[in-house]
Amino acid sequence: MKSKEPKPEQEVAHVQLRDIAREMRESYLDYAMSVIVTRALPDVRDGLKPVHRRILYTMRGMGLRHTTKHRKSAAVVGDVLGKYHPHGDAPVYDALARMAQDFSMRYPLIDGQGNFGSIDGDSPAAMRYTEARMAALSDELLLDIDKETVDFMPNYDGTREEPTVFPARIPYLLLNGSLGIAVGMATNIPPHNLTELINAALTLIENPKATTEDLLEHIKGPDFPMGGIIFNKQDIHQAYSTGKGSIVARGEAEIIEKETGRGHAIIITSIPYQVNKAEMIEKMADLVREKKIDGIKDIRDESDKDGLRVAIELKNDAYPQKVLNNLYKHTDLEKVFHLNMLALVGGIQPQTLSLKHYFEEFVATRRIMVDRRTRHDLRIAEERAHILEGLKKALDHIDEIISTIKKSKDRESAHTNLMQKFKLSERQSTAILEMRLQTLAGLERKKIEDELAEKRAIIKDLKAILADPKKLLAVITKELIEIRDKYGDERRTKVVATGVSAMATEDLIPEEEQVVLMTQGGYLKRVRPQEFRAQRRGGKGTIGGEWKEEDVVSQFATANTHDSLLFFSSLGKVYELRVFEIPESSRTAKGRPVVNFLPLAAGEEITSFLSVPKKTKGEKDQALIMTTRKGIVKKTTFSSFAGVRKSGIIAMKLQKGDVLGWVRILDLGADIMLFSKKGQAIRFKEKQTGVEAIKLSDELVVDIASDGTVYGIELLNANEQLQREDKSG
Repeated sequence: MKSKEPKPEQEVAHVQLRDIAREMRESYLDYAMSVIVTRALPDVRDGLKPVHRRILYTMRGMGLRHTTKHRKSAAVVGDVLGKYHPHGDAPVYDALARMAQDFSMRYPLIDGQGNFGSIDGDSPAAMRYTEARMAALSDELLLDIDKETVDFMPNYDGTREEPTVFPARIPYLLLNGSLGIAVGMATNIPPHNLTELINAALTLIENPKATTEDLLEHIKGPDFPMGGIIFNKQDIHQAYSTGKGSIVARGEAEIIEKETGRGHAIIITSIPYQVNKAEMIEKMADLVREKKIDGIKDIRDESDKDGLRVAIELKNDAYPQKVLNNLYKHTDLEKVFHLNMLALVGGIQPQTLSLKHYFEEFVATRRIMVDRRTRHDLRIAEERAHILEGLKKALDHIDEIISTIKKSKDRESAHTNLMQKFKLSERQSTAILEMRLQTLAGLERKKIEDELAEKRAIIKDLKAILADPKKLLAVITKELIEIRDKYGDERRTKVVATGVSAMATEDLIPEEEQVVLMTQGGYLKRVRPQEFRAQRRGGKGTIGGEWKEEDVVSQFATANTHDSLLFFSSLGKVYELRVFEIPESSRTAKGRPVVNFLPLAAGEEITSFLSVPKKTKGEKDQALIMTTRKGIVKKTTFSSFAGVRKSGIIAMKLQKGDVLGWVRILDLGADIMLFSKKGQAIRFKEKQTGVEAIKLSDELVVDIASDGTVYGIELLNANEQLQREDKSG
């Protein structure tokens, strides 16, 4: 007989049975939310994670303001662990050290003494060696925390309370940025310039309908501690509009001439954010050893207390710009920053924020903080005014007050008699009983009256602020302007409007003249003109290459390495190839078959190619003229071959059995001449270009391939005169 299995959620002997899938799901979700809320993600209200908040709150409690002496970091870490943070000491000290690093934080929150690490990846010294205190800017995060501006919660053991958030008078989430990895989500926010952030906040306060574009008039992009350059305003705007995006950042580098006057050097004065300088230099050295980057003679790190400086000495025959572009491409001298503005909204809800959404949250938080502070100040002012009114009433009736006190048998009865006879409150009566005799002096009496008038004016102003939202916003505006004027500075990171999201291959190639040769056998090569030395009269010539037997050079062209080559095939197709895509060869090299560069079909041959400079005269002044073996001519504009795809395009439709033979660049207004194998020739104006340029005789048509084929084309200037303009040669 089978025993009955207990149902889920059924208690058996004080043991509650649960479905394991449900238990795992709930436990994992609890863990995930704990990591998200209490450790990994910053709060949108003050921009801080709990560990940073606890460190600063502890230092405030220890009296470590920016005007006091430094204390050992170990003392701070110990207090944080004992009072608020139930985790290991290493994460706390790492967070404390990072807040003191001027290469990690655009505006450090901690003023440190000692070794707090370096941009080379060196770890901070042990906490027993370093000392710390709060930086002046930290006051703007904690100011007014004692004025009921924020809520408090019990610490981990219930022995004391800690703030759930800071009042934060500055837009700190964007000011120093944040980096965190939670369960299933991550945040990566770059640092920004304080002046730009406050100007953007002021814009939104003045115009709540302001768009992200309006805010970006002030915020140019991230402002990294080490400077550098960021690119492409369009990408920057896109990232801030959605809260996600990629921003390309580069270190600053300058090509200078060596003091000896021979050769050049590259001087790097800044590197992208979060890049390890030592590792970057090591990577550069590895690339040189592996011969992936040529032209570098020596690399020296000349950084000191005055700033970052890496000197790269180049060989005398190196191309400086080519070397620099290779460094951008292969090292972290250029790096993409992946912006992801994820933060906790309301203290519990992770949200990806656009720029406008963040500033709306910031302004809304400041309104709450200022409102709560104002109510606190109003309550304190009213309580003090209430006491002062009692003191003033007592001074106005001092003789009666003294008589009443003298007639009372004890303090309690005196307290009661004052309240009843002069209609005073308990606090007023207590204040009168505690009043010193020196208050009876004329000047002391005047102080009470002046203070009462002052408190009444303050109460009036505070009530006006609470009654009028515009006045409350005016208070926020005034405070932001004061902070901007006190702590604001210039941008360190430059912004370039154009983008370099992907390094173009041509940027790695210096511009120089080249000779491109192609043989009848279809071999292609690129040679420097310097390979062909000039010869005097009677010279024997120079060998241009060693090709296989019976192969000869059929065509050649001079071009710049950045020019394009248009290759026209026997099937009437055209292909495009950049000059630098053909490997540079020696003068005697055979070259490489053209099929290695172009996707030619079986039996398809290249019959003509020409160089198209980057800067041509343009469509209005030039065109292309194409001629087939059967004498068919076609004229077309340059724009027809703009952006030829890799697989090629049809340049000219051919009749059956015909072959595209020649293509030339044609100056509009020029004359054209065609020549046949039999010696026939024809000359005509460019404007007279038709479909059939020359009629071959019936006798020649019999054998087009051998006797009737057009064998040449020549272009003449429009003003060039011939003695005869007959249609037959």
